Amino acid sequence: MTVKRRIGLRVKVAIAVLATLALLGGAWLWLRDSPLVAVRRVSITGVYGPDAGRIRSALRLAALNMTTLDVRQNELRMAVAPYPIVKHLRVSTQFPHGMRIDVVEQLPLGALVAGGQEVAASGDGTLLRDSPTASLPTIPVASLPGGSQVTNGAVLDALALLAAAPSRLVSHITQVTTSSAYGLVVQLRSGPSIYFGDGTDLYAKWVSATDVLADPSSAGASYIDVNDPASPVAGVSEQAVAAAGLATTGSSANGLGGAPSAP
Repeated sequence: MTVKRRIGLRVKVAIAVLATLALLGGAWLWLRDSPLVAVRRVSITGVYGPDAGRIRSALRLAALNMTTLDVRQNELRMAVAPYPIVKHLRVSTQFPHGMRIDVVEQLPLGALVAGGQEVAASGDGTLLRDSPTASLPTIPVASLPGGSQVTNGAVLDALALLAAAPSRLVSHITQVTTSSAYGLVVQLRSGPSIYFGDGTDLYAKWVSATDVLADPSSAGASYIDVNDPASPVAGVSEQAVAAAGLATTGSSANGLGGAPSAP
């Protein structure tokens, strides 16, 4: 076989391969967006709260314009962009017609309070204006922030503190404030205040606080100081002593007697 014939044969083979690839590519593009793999069943999980119905409808409408071979995540995210409670979407498909969307929501952890108005916020400072605030710990602020994100450092620290709290204690927290003397302060319902200091080592400080709360010797304490989580302190504040003294005096006047106990 001459050199020219070899070159000609190679050219023909190359052309045939390219033609085959082009044909296969065209077939794939046709199949990817064809009705044969159109999304017809959409399963949506993880959505709760007052906007749940609207979020599901927005996601379903966007998903039904896709196929199981062509999932456009950006369009799904755009569909729920008006709902800041949606943090992330996990999408999977069931060939040929099914799509499952797992919604990861940003849970409201605290209610910012100013001038008789409240707005819920997540642990990362995202404002969740449509979320109810009735059962949330309050965080007093000078004024409610505009926009969609908290920018005040002290408020972000308070929200991070709530995010780090053990789940079994969250329902007992009534308020988080910031004090020049004690830093972050958590008030427990029918319980002591917890002084956290700055916003560092929050998980270690919570562990220390729960250990102290579980210790019978801390009964009657009005505060727990975990600024140094390795050396927590429980005690009774002067205000608590004064209040207990007044209560005792009043009780004695009514013939009830008794004296306040101290840890």
